[in-house]
Amino acid sequence: MTRDTGWFKSSRSSGGSNGCVELRFTDDVVRVRDSKNPHGPTFDFRPDAWAAFLARVGR
Repeated sequence: MTRDTGWFKSSRSSGGSNGCVELRFTDDVVRVRDSKNPHGPTFDFRPDAWAAFLARVGR
């Protein structure tokens, strides 16, 4: 069985902000998209690259 969380709003996104993003985690990729444009492009990260990004920005 593979992991797929489906799209969900980032806990760092706020209701009154224009900077909302959604995330989707699978076994192979972490996807990020603009919540206002769900059919638009996504940024795709390998899980190790995502972990390095979070470590760098300080969750």
